[in-house]
Amino acid sequence: RHWEQAPLLLRRGHPGYYEGLFSTADFDAALRGGEVHFGTHLDVTSYAEGVRETHNPSGRALPAVVWDFYQNGCSLRLLCPQAFSPTVWNFLSILQEQFGSMAGANTYLTPPGTQGFAPHYDDIEAFVLQLEGKKHWRVYRPRRDAEVLPQFSSANLTQAELGEPVLETVLEAGDLLYFPRGFIHQGDCLPDAHSLHITVSSYQRNSWGDFLEKLIPAALQMALEEDVEYRRGLPMDYLQYMGVANSDTVDARRTAFVEKVQSLIKKLIDYAPIDAAVDQRAKSFLHDCLPPVLTQSEKAQSVYGFPARWQDGAPRDVDILITKDTEVRLLRHGIVRLCNEEAGVMLYYTTENSRVYHKEEPKFIELDPEYTDSIEFLLSSYPNHITVDNLPCETLEEKISLATLLFEKGILTTKKNLVQV
Repeated sequence: RHWEQAPLLLRRGHPGYYEGLFSTADFDAALRGGEVHFGTHLDVTSYAEGVRETHNPSGRALPAVVWDFYQNGCSLRLLCPQAFSPTVWNFLSILQEQFGSMAGANTYLTPPGTQGFAPHYDDIEAFVLQLEGKKHWRVYRPRRDAEVLPQFSSANLTQAELGEPVLETVLEAGDLLYFPRGFIHQGDCLPDAHSLHITVSSYQRNSWGDFLEKLIPAALQMALEEDVEYRRGLPMDYLQYMGVANSDTVDARRTAFVEKVQSLIKKLIDYAPIDAAVDQRAKSFLHDCLPPVLTQSEKAQSVYGFPARWQDGAPRDVDILITKDTEVRLLRHGIVRLCNEEAGVMLYYTTENSRVYHKEEPKFIELDPEYTDSIEFLLSSYPNHITVDNLPCETLEEKISLATLLFEKGILTTKKNLVQV
């Protein structure tokens, strides 16, 4: 993980390298689409004389209003550009598979000679892709150990708090700048050019500590249920010799109390449901995920290409005719996660997610436990197709029922297009 240790500058020498990813024309098209709202999708900001301000009105971000702000020296930050741009959506959906963590993005359009944001550090790994124009960047090391790979972003910082930059550069179209969590950064436009860049982010709340936040409470709950030592009462007099006020007291009871606590903590590892905690992390990740961007063949061989339609006054081609000989496979390997929970066996999936972050609740199917082997079989068989008859269910009816359910949710594709009979 050497990429967490220092900023990285990549010079392309190719101004059109990111052509087609996102542009000011795409920014304008998003505004004209009528779905962009101030504060929700768009921030109007400025930074001058050490003061960072947000100028968001309420309501829809109408082009005339937005471009007037820009003309008067304000920066424009479009949040969640993947909701408006299929290209950004596709780009991020590929990255989230590579990182195994949510990949998000914001785009920043800044007028010449201005700065939109105060110096700060973030809680994400940031990749700045310069799309148009150029921008002057300064990057600074974390100021103290506690700010190395931080869990949370900082407040706005003053110039006096920064010290000397470890990297100062002007990004031009096609260039890339990476800086890890905790590295302070600020960017400003030179007088002779505007700047459009997209910041791609990943690894937010994706540390060992975040994993242990899931694991340790679960381990403690299991220990309480299975081991009487965790349920025994505390010493009646422990308040008399424990606590900060007694921390310098030499007392055998203190020593025994601390040793008991250490012993119980060490024993927790025996009760730690590591795989179950990983599944809970995966469940959260799938909620964060963008839905997969489908190829033409994936569309044609999934429910998204199914020919159901209204014709001649009635629905046509509605029945999904899956048989024992239909060959199926998962749409993608990473789109589902099987979790054993108190409520039952849940299959979480991403195919019905929104392109807007957490716009909807997590998508899941509650399965009968006897279907667990079939889901695991589909996972282990990917990317190969298997016939429905090979699913390890007890009856043919169950095999077809499960395959049909997963097909309807966009989770399964067929080897051949389903043809109405």
